[in-house]
Amino acid sequence: MAQDREAILERVIEIVSETLDVDSDELDEDTNYEALDADSLDLLELVTAFEDEFGLRIPDDQLSEIKTIRQSVDLIMNA
Repeated sequence: MAQDREAILERVIEIVSETLDVDSDELDEDTNYEALDADSLDLLELVTAFEDEFGLRIPDDQLSEIKTIRQSVDLIMNA
């Protein structure tokens, strides 16, 4: 089941907002997780939430590549 990028982006922003307790209005594709003060534990929590939400598995070696919301969406779309 292919989802369009906009729907995935919207859901990723919701997950980031909920997980990192940030107002979703402050988030967009260019938002960098480091700028949100997300540490490695936060990123792991985000990846787990993405995996659960989208029914996929993100390989550990790709975790270091995820620095922005755009990269998260790209990874989900290509998974």
